[in-house]
Amino acid sequence: MRWGANGQAPGMPEPTIAVLDVDGTLVDSNYQHALAWYRALRAQGEVYPVWRLHRLIGMGGDQLVTALGGEELERRVGDAARDRQSEEVDGVIDEMAPLPGARDLLVSIKERGHRLVLASSGKQRHVDAFLDLLDARDLADDWTSSSDVENSKPAPDLLQVALQKIGADPGASAVMVGDSVWDVEAAKQAGMPAIVVRSGGFGDDELRDAGAVGIYDTPGDLAAALDDTPLA
Repeated sequence: MRWGANGQAPGMPEPTIAVLDVDGTLVDSNYQHALAWYRALRAQGEVYPVWRLHRLIGMGGDQLVTALGGEELERRVGDAARDRQSEEVDGVIDEMAPLPGARDLLVSIKERGHRLVLASSGKQRHVDAFLDLLDARDLADDWTSSSDVENSKPAPDLLQVALQKIGADPGASAVMVGDSVWDVEAAKQAGMPAIVVRSGGFGDDELRDAGAVGIYDTPGDLAAALDDTPLA
């Protein structure tokens, strides 16, 4: 899709809201999450290669177990694995750090007058830790956690709730920033263009095939190029 000089596609309303994923997009956490899932499932007697788990990071925990091993695995260990995974994340959260330019991206978005909402499907205690890590409480207009939705990404519910949290008008134009094909799929279903950073570990071809309108190495690279995106 070609974006005009003002960063939008011809005929589209000017975007006024930026909806940003947190885990993996602003905070370098994907590999820790993959290992947390590995340990959580192994504690239930289920061993899966870490690379398979990594491919599913960005998908909500309510859907990941089924995507990994089907409904039968979900019935047997789903709830226990999710509880244990959350505990495993508690043990490694101090190892997680902001990705390069993460706060710069938030500042750049706000300087352009956009509203900013952080759409996380993490536990509230983890979201709180990331808000503090990013020093983002004074920048974000609001944020979400896993308690806000029943169905997480790639379902669009989290993005829709994010817009509701800031009282967005039904016709408001929003842009999603994420790091995985699951973010792009959720954005597509929510009617938003999606920009991605490469920290999710997905190939550019996969991200473009999913529908990403822009791909950048880091949040800082996106901040530097913001005038060339739908968030100009």
